[in-house]
Amino acid sequence: MSRKSSRQPEDVPIRPEALRARYESGATVDELVAASGLSYGTVLNRLHEAGTEMRTSWQTRRMRQDPQARRRLAAHLRALYEQHGATLTELAAAGAGTRRAARRLVIEAGGAVRTPQQTLRIRAAARAVQRQKLALSLRARYEAGATVPELAEDCNYSVATIYRLLHQARTPMRPQHNHGPARDTRKRP
Repeated sequence: MSRKSSRQPEDVPIRPEALRARYESGATVDELVAASGLSYGTVLNRLHEAGTEMRTSWQTRRMRQDPQARRRLAAHLRALYEQHGATLTELAAAGAGTRRAARRLVIEAGGAVRTPQQTLRIRAAARAVQRQKLALSLRARYEAGATVPELAEDCNYSVATIYRLLHQARTPMRPQHNHGPARDTRKRP
């Protein structure tokens, strides 16, 4: 029996995406070579063609030692990504290693990858919510008698920013140049 006959015929192509899926689920290049009958170089070329991020041998060992840890990491990264608006770069720093690995883990956990514009919109909405909370808290303090300069100093914002936030919260303002506490306007007998 010739060596060629034990291998898969060359006219039956192994799809790069299928090789990538098996590789990303933990198979090594050598295992893919043995299973597909393709040469080592052909498997590598097809993995690269599919955009596969290659692992080191220690990453493969670590992945095989604890697949539960990989699933937990993927679920954690998905939560950060979807609930907190984290970027792929932030997920890479949080344990995924690279942006591509973070993307792959989010997808493995059942998440959908956003566009950069969607991420910007999520973050802008979160900032708007925080700014509204700040505006309402400043309004409560202002109505309790705090002055605009005091609020500016406490919050480390400019007086103009404090005025903008108070207006955003629809705060009824005291008369101009009367930054002190609210006074009783009744006439004395």
